[in-house]
Amino acid sequence: MRARASRRRQRRGQEHGNRDRWLITYADLITLLLIFFVMMFAISRLDTTKYDDVTQALQNTFRTGDSIVEMGSGLTGTADVNTTRNPPPDTENEGAITGSEGKDTLSPRELAFRKQEQELQNLMGVIQKYVEDNNLQNQIFVADEPRGISITLSDRFLFDPGRAALKPGSAPTLSKLASLFRNLDTPVSIEGHTDNVPVGSGSVYRDNWDLSGARALSVLRFFIEREQLDPTHFQYAGYADTRPVGDNSTAAGRQKNRRVEITVLRQLQQ
Repeated sequence: MRARASRRRQRRGQEHGNRDRWLITYADLITLLLIFFVMMFAISRLDTTKYDDVTQALQNTFRTGDSIVEMGSGLTGTADVNTTRNPPPDTENEGAITGSEGKDTLSPRELAFRKQEQELQNLMGVIQKYVEDNNLQNQIFVADEPRGISITLSDRFLFDPGRAALKPGSAPTLSKLASLFRNLDTPVSIEGHTDNVPVGSGSVYRDNWDLSGARALSVLRFFIEREQLDPTHFQYAGYADTRPVGDNSTAAGRQKNRRVEITVLRQLQQ
């Protein structure tokens, strides 16, 4: 009887122990989840400055270190630690420059792009100031567009109706633009535009295509003949009424469409 009772108590103890085994697994799972969320929290608060410093240090170490096969002085080398080798030249970024914080390395193309953008923004600022100082806001419009800095001149400012000869009063402004273009190593596009009203029967121009091209050419010749600018930096075209910016059914819209656009083109894209 005593042996039977002892076996019964032993069996109950084993059953009780088996019922509590799940607590161990549950505790392990909770611990792992806690560690996981702590790691996620730590990653989300990464110190980018320290990360950049560590990355730069590792890159420098592996760039200048030698392999163990060469008995070098790198991480796995066994030679004298005072013996170092010159790092290999970086041909891909040759000629690059280090930024103000010593971390950002700019390629020659990036430097050229930034220089170009600075020149274009300076040009735009000077022209805008000139327009304001001379009260030409209704005749000259300046805008920064994806193609480049666009300078739009109204036909009333440049030409008499139906004519392509420049008005004498437009010379000071065109000379000012020429002085700004002189030191730019950037192509300049000159484009003539008209409204959709056909030229008169007595006009020397066959149609609006002929008129728009002649007006663009007049501005071009002013720059290269009178101002002696380099002709290789210029191009011109006439678009007639195919690229309207206003409503040709209204007088105000037709006036906006009669224009010459001078665009200092962007050569580089980031």
